[in-house]
Amino acid sequence: MSGALAVAGGQWAMPGAVEGPRWKQAEDIRDIYDFRDVLGTGAFSEVILAEDKRTQKLVAIKCIAKKALEGKEGSMENEIAVLHKIKHPNIVALDDIYESGGHLYLIMQLVSGGELFDRIVEKGFYTERDASRLIFQVLDAVKYLHDLGIVHRDLKPENLLYYSLDEDSKIMISDFGLSKMEDPGSVLSTACGTPGYVAPEVLAQKPYSKAVDCWSIGVIAYIL
Repeated sequence: MSGALAVAGGQWAMPGAVEGPRWKQAEDIRDIYDFRDVLGTGAFSEVILAEDKRTQKLVAIKCIAKKALEGKEGSMENEIAVLHKIKHPNIVALDDIYESGGHLYLIMQLVSGGELFDRIVEKGFYTERDASRLIFQVLDAVKYLHDLGIVHRDLKPENLLYYSLDEDSKIMISDFGLSKMEDPGSVLSTACGTPGYVAPEVLAQKPYSKAVDCWSIGVIAYIL
């Protein structure tokens, strides 16, 4: 690895964003990570399979063009602040944050088992025993989030990933783009999520709480 890594520990300082977790600066992120395959693409980001050149550890890197974030800095800051705060065996972890050139790079734990959605399509249905084991893991992770005051707001089979391809692999919650940290005494009111899994009060544009995540888990359990 070259000496491209600058002094670490700058503060997140995008215009309009509140102070958040610490990030590192790199002249060229590819001096640190060997980029391999594209794992997925979204509206504002691309997820790349990469290898840490120093440790040979495989990771998933969420590459976000800062230009695409103009006007949405607060939302991105919220997602990173949430990811930075959580550590649970059934939640995809954020390992590091880099800024390099015109991009932000979120270094994420690599999970390789695919989406729950695809397994449902492949299986057709789950036995009650298998479904209960899976839902137990999701409930444990969501209780952890709720105890921290975090509401996911977009729980669905596409955002539940298997850690590996093993039949008995654990399940992992991912994608905190719509998550929100509850403020004491305040209520949530933003209409968001995926219609088939969203609680009625969200669709009705009424105030709601972290209970909306439990509704989504109920829908997922029914589908299984």
